[in-house]
Amino acid sequence: MKATVSDLLQRIPGKVTEEWPMGEPFALAFAHGSMSVELYAPRGTDIQTPYDQDELYFIHTGCGEFVMAGKRHSFEAGTVFFVPAHVEHRFENFSDNFSTWVVFWGPKGGEKCA
Repeated sequence: MKATVSDLLQRIPGKVTEEWPMGEPFALAFAHGSMSVELYAPRGTDIQTPYDQDELYFIHTGCGEFVMAGKRHSFEAGTVFFVPAHVEHRFENFSDNFSTWVVFWGPKGGEKCA
């Protein structure tokens, strides 16, 4: 499987839905089993809500702030964030060129560590 940022950006914004009234700010690259990879590129405001799966964000372009569970982190291209399932998070004060790879995987509710 292969995906490129340039191909995926051409599909953003995606379809308009009740959840995404300005169009989906992501494009699915591929999926396999419980794993899926997307490119996420919101414009203006990030209105995402927590997910049922664990996720990784690999910042591709841009800079800004990432808020997770009330804690604020600055980011730039090359930064990676892990977000456990069901944890509140969003990007804020991000640059116009912001884009990030997102990897979702595992069971709903996230992986449980012993």
